[in-house]
Amino acid sequence: MPTGQERANSANLHSARQIVLASSNPGKVREISELLYGLDTGIIPQSEFTTPDIDESGLTFVENAILKARNAAHYCGLPSIADDSGLEVDALNGAPGIYSSRYAGINATDEDNVQKLLTDLGGVPEYRRSARFQCVMVYMAHEFDPTPVICQGTWEGSILFAPRGTNGFGYDPIFYVPTHYCSSAELPAEVKNLISHRAQALRKLIAALRACNPLRGSSE
Repeated sequence: MPTGQERANSANLHSARQIVLASSNPGKVREISELLYGLDTGIIPQSEFTTPDIDESGLTFVENAILKARNAAHYCGLPSIADDSGLEVDALNGAPGIYSSRYAGINATDEDNVQKLLTDLGGVPEYRRSARFQCVMVYMAHEFDPTPVICQGTWEGSILFAPRGTNGFGYDPIFYVPTHYCSSAELPAEVKNLISHRAQALRKLIAALRACNPLRGSSE
């Protein structure tokens, strides 16, 4: 039998039929919207509302994802989905981690971050360049939701010595995908959306939501 919170979450999702996506990153908005295509639920980026970006002051991917989801739900008055993701490089003790988007500074571009990472790995041989993308995806029924749905995806790979490919965003051009013998930026979008860290986390999230309030349609 569902708990009171599960019934409340189900009622909220069925009545709203819209979920705000808590991101202002165009690459993330595009990628997550493609992954959610086909669901009987409208996905609205928070940029369509007057939603200020929140300071990502958490010390973990989970904390930052919850901060972003709660912020979007507060300003938009809708259920929200947020993710926090980043790259972990073993030779750098897990850096850039939660600081991936601002590794080279607060206003760093993707190219800035990539170049800093390659510089920091200067001299590190291929066999020590193991890395992985992590993604934590959170769904909150409302800003005061005490039991957010939290799912995680991990994508293993390694860091190349130079960028390759023009697809994707962020660190994709230097993230080598051993299962496909290419960089993430060389993968077609439809392939990346099947195997990436974000795709894995989102599939888990959709399955978890269907478990207590089925969403008609599927992106899988």
